[in-house]
Amino acid sequence: MNTADVKTYLLDLQNRIVAKMESLDGKPFLRDEWQRPEGGGGISRILEGGNLLERGGVLFSHVMGKNLPPTAAANRPEIAGRAWEAMGVSLVLHPNNPYVPTVHMNVRFFIARSSIDGEHDSFWFGGGMDLTPYYGFEEDCVHFHRVNKAALDPFGADYYPHFKKWCDEYFYLKHRKEPRGIGGVFFDDFHHPGFEQSFAMKRAVGDAFLDAYVPIVERRRDTPFGEKEREWQLYRRGRYVEFNLVWDRGTHFGLQSGGRTESILASMPPQATWRYNWQPQAGSREAELLEKYLGGRDWV
Repeated sequence: MNTADVKTYLLDLQNRIVAKMESLDGKPFLRDEWQRPEGGGGISRILEGGNLLERGGVLFSHVMGKNLPPTAAANRPEIAGRAWEAMGVSLVLHPNNPYVPTVHMNVRFFIARSSIDGEHDSFWFGGGMDLTPYYGFEEDCVHFHRVNKAALDPFGADYYPHFKKWCDEYFYLKHRKEPRGIGGVFFDDFHHPGFEQSFAMKRAVGDAFLDAYVPIVERRRDTPFGEKEREWQLYRRGRYVEFNLVWDRGTHFGLQSGGRTESILASMPPQATWRYNWQPQAGSREAELLEKYLGGRDWV
């Protein structure tokens, strides 16, 4: 199990995604390298006030500690409290144009160190990506899911439908009884094929991100919009904030483990609004999003 190879891959993935998004935006990402007093550190690449992106964060972290937080051991309570090591790349991109969807992607690797001589360390991979449109376009949703399916199919025909269902169930605002977006794929505690095959599958998901998202950006970035579309975008961003703060295990893990708050909360949109018991007008494009697109549909 070569953890150095995982770190090398993740740093390269961060660099590739940043380079492509810089070419699309025309403005550079800031580089903020940080150290964590409890162990490890990371590199936060942030763009705010761009031509394409209102805010974009592509974050690498490699951190470790002496006691695994309970959120990271939810599926394996027997490893709670062990020494641990975690590394990953996580991104959220919030475009200016309401017709370009927000996107999230994460690929990560955990090790829980054994405290017993002769007992193997526990490891697992996790991650995925999901799309949060403000206006629905059938071809965009189909494209995003097809790219994810193509990335996973070489590893087993059951991976995409399983991870797609997992994504639909995970990115769901239980207090609203409402999906966050149109989903994608999500997996966690993935280790059963062994390290090499698990790592290969994680790489396939990470490498698929640009193919899944960039064509959608290029199709929608120049679509004209006005104040009505902007108000809807900000209102729906409020749901994004609610999910990240109330339900997201990654946010909870970062805060519970003493992570760097600026990096953990870089996923927040720079602007969002809340309106009391507001509903879009019947028959509108805004209502169409809720009625047609946010229902856990099968896209491929």
